[in-house]
Amino acid sequence: MTSKNSKVVELEQVVIRFAGDSGDGMQLTGSLFSDSTAFAGNDFATFPDYPSEIRAPQGTVSGVSGFQIHFGQKTVHTSGDLADVLIAMNPASLKANMRWIKDGAIIIVDEDAFVVKGIEKAGYKTDPTLDGSLEKYKVIKAPISSMTKEAVKHLNMDMKSTLKTKNMFALGVVMYLFNRDTSLIDKYFEQKFKANPLIVEANKAVLAAGNHYAETIELFGNTFKVEPAPLAKGRYRNITGNIATAWGFMAASERSGRELFLGSYPITPATEILQELSKHKNLSVKAFQAEDEIAGIVSAIGASFTGSLAITSTSGPGLSLKSEAIGLAVMTELPIVIVDVQRGGPSTGLPTKSEQSDLMQALYGRNGEAPVIVLAARSSVDCFYSAYEASKLAMEHMTPVILLTDGSLANGSEVFRIPKVADLSPINPPLANADDEEYKPYKRDPEKLNRKWALPGTSGLRHRIGGLEKLDVAGTVSHDPLNHERMTYLREEKVMRVADYIPEQTVMGPDEADLLVVSWGGTYGVMLTVVEKMLAEGKSLAHAHFRHIMPLPKNTETLLGRYKKIVVCEINNGQFVKYLRMNYPQFRYEQFNKIQGLPFMVAELEAKFNELLK
Repeated sequence: MTSKNSKVVELEQVVIRFAGDSGDGMQLTGSLFSDSTAFAGNDFATFPDYPSEIRAPQGTVSGVSGFQIHFGQKTVHTSGDLADVLIAMNPASLKANMRWIKDGAIIIVDEDAFVVKGIEKAGYKTDPTLDGSLEKYKVIKAPISSMTKEAVKHLNMDMKSTLKTKNMFALGVVMYLFNRDTSLIDKYFEQKFKANPLIVEANKAVLAAGNHYAETIELFGNTFKVEPAPLAKGRYRNITGNIATAWGFMAASERSGRELFLGSYPITPATEILQELSKHKNLSVKAFQAEDEIAGIVSAIGASFTGSLAITSTSGPGLSLKSEAIGLAVMTELPIVIVDVQRGGPSTGLPTKSEQSDLMQALYGRNGEAPVIVLAARSSVDCFYSAYEASKLAMEHMTPVILLTDGSLANGSEVFRIPKVADLSPINPPLANADDEEYKPYKRDPEKLNRKWALPGTSGLRHRIGGLEKLDVAGTVSHDPLNHERMTYLREEKVMRVADYIPEQTVMGPDEADLLVVSWGGTYGVMLTVVEKMLAEGKSLAHAHFRHIMPLPKNTETLLGRYKKIVVCEINNGQFVKYLRMNYPQFRYEQFNKIQGLPFMVAELEAKFNELLK
């Protein structure tokens, strides 16, 4: 409830950043605020940012965990550049996030954490809340830790358990600041901790204490309200990219009539797909946690052979290990979807940071000529539709598909309007018929060049399977040189003909302009935001975002030829631009690359595009 002395200011959009130690629960705090944002009807996008260490050194900058949410009353495409509000639970989280906040931002700190030891561990020489370095911000020093202890002292909890709830005090303050109802979060506590009523009561008490403290102390001259976004009628929920991916596969399973099998090995940041699918045995989902990456994919190939929609999920290092088995799926011409949730590399690299690191590996990272379809999801919500389309293409064209998402999409969340499965495009796997007297395992459809899917145990459809080269049509082992050449061409042409079954590439903006901004994968939202802004200012540019990578849409060459300059923007060292140069060398491409484990910012892109337009 807003204090009667506070003025409610209506805002169009807001960016909030929650930050603290890895053990301070900032990811949960941000997720709960995101749920309240979805319930309030705002559009939003989130960006979780956390270290790779299970428990990084407490109180240090390297151990800071953050969660950013951008929400508004209009469509939101990005998690935001700089924050309007920063919640910093200790000196290290303040220091780590000063470059991510706007001038004049509200900074809420736990003043109990700003003691000499904590200040020194963060790398400060003096207390930043006292030395004048924060003068251009509105700093709220709240005794979060001590007030948390006071809120639960009647419960006689141990100190460790007590301090675990202090993130809820901070959340209570923010819920007050933005006029949010806390009852939805209370219900979360009741469901999440129903086996431990003491934890439920403690979290409720601390949340209420933070909310009440903000109201009674009158920390803020104003509180804020963001009106609901004009969302189409339907059923909505807050969804992460990994969960959306899992749901997309379940929808494809239902629509195609093929049972879903996932064979995977846990790896950051893809593990949540395995976790989510393992919850849905009631939908005939079989989720197998394998002993390693290779076992994960070969189990999926076996499931595909038996007629299942077969999936394996991984990240960059795991994709490397799966490469030989992907070649086996290419040779056997069995449908399988490999989800690669990209992270920074090489080797272990940056496990919890996002990067468009694996495009070249997805396109070419196999021995021999082993072409596969490659798709790249463009948003957390689009992970659902990309997983569905990847499944459709794999089954209808009888070939492996690599679906590229990334850590930002996987862990980030958006408002998802849940579709009806019946409204999704049909999936028609080319199942071999038992009464087909002329069945041959590698006899192909004249249009798609796909072979039929013969299910084991079906009378008359027995055939050999394996990694050795196949004799055209008959499918027996063949070492004939001319046959090998023919089959190599056929496998490639089958993938290239997929271009006849995917949409042509679209452009946001004019058909001809001075500059074409080209992007792919998870950079869609920020590119769209910048180009929309610059178009509104009368600038001559357009945006082409590629979702289909292999094959490229049929009109790609024509489209690229309509613009005076082309700039390809990627969160890597230039993999897609190299791919375009290979396919369309007649064009000149500018590059803009960022390889910091961080997303593009609107301001840096706008500056680059204006530079190219001069």
